[in-house]
Amino acid sequence: MSARVKWLVIALVSLLALGTTAGAGVYAWVQYQARQNAPSQAQTVAPTDWARGDRIVFRNTASGQGYGLVASVPLDDPTGARAVTGIACDRVDATETEISCLRSERGITPTYNARIFDNTGTQLQEWPLPGVPSRTRFSPDGSLVASTSFVTGHAYASLGFSTSTAIRKTSDGSSFGNLEDWKLYIGGKVSAPLDRNFWGVTFVDDNTFYATVGMTTIGVTYLVKGDIKAKTLTSVLKTVECPSLSPDGTRIAFKRVVSGAGPTVHWTPAIYDIATKKVTVLDIETRSVDDQIEWLDDDTLLYGVPNSSPGDSDIWELKADGKTKPSIFIHHAWSPAVVQQ
Repeated sequence: MSARVKWLVIALVSLLALGTTAGAGVYAWVQYQARQNAPSQAQTVAPTDWARGDRIVFRNTASGQGYGLVASVPLDDPTGARAVTGIACDRVDATETEISCLRSERGITPTYNARIFDNTGTQLQEWPLPGVPSRTRFSPDGSLVASTSFVTGHAYASLGFSTSTAIRKTSDGSSFGNLEDWKLYIGGKVSAPLDRNFWGVTFVDDNTFYATVGMTTIGVTYLVKGDIKAKTLTSVLKTVECPSLSPDGTRIAFKRVVSGAGPTVHWTPAIYDIATKKVTVLDIETRSVDDQIEWLDDDTLLYGVPNSSPGDSDIWELKADGKTKPSIFIHHAWSPAVVQQ
């Protein structure tokens, strides 16, 4: 076979392969659109009053119309019909008047952004994220918002992941800078600004917060307490990830590695009592929980767990005393935020 014929064969095979790939892509897109346009798997109501009264705001993961959009249910009827908005988010937090929305924009080259919306769906602020959305939290008065994204990797079980975490003013979107650039104290000593990642901010007020720092070179995570005015972070406790301050401000819920590492890591919910420094691991929850816990009230935790359907999850509730087995709180939902007026 001559060189010319060989190249013609290669070109033909390549064209066939490209055609097959393109066909598969078109088929996948058609199937995706069909799933999106199908009736919702969950019972829904008109979103007119979605932001009225005490409510749980979350990302709707029920297949069909409304998948991936922000939704809400009344706090006193979490299993009732959900009101689905037109706002698409990967990760959500909410106050009485605003929504923090971290979002992936699909495309040939994906882009990522954070946006603040009011309850009418009007966009108030927007800024780019350097990678895949991970965590977001408002301060208690709504004047600040924190966001975490993956610069490399896409999950906390990924090997070699890297994060970027910043706190901004909601009024104008101005940033206090990446937490990696702040001064970090571990055991009372200044830590060199190398190989460290921050994530999972939870606010005490408009100056003080808690977060996670992961020291990648030694494989240790710490709960740290942050001071925005001083731009300092101080270690509090080892082996803490994704802290969440209780409504009464006395305890911190978090996830703790209890076994495994990397792709096989197993996280279990735990509670840290700030006054007594006692840690209670809630091992009545036997599944691995990779989420930033939300407090429903001073006695109950909420968190998302993927279910058996691809891209779907459920929000579960667990008593903070660890004596009652977890139960589903909202089917087909993710990233809960408790809003009480």
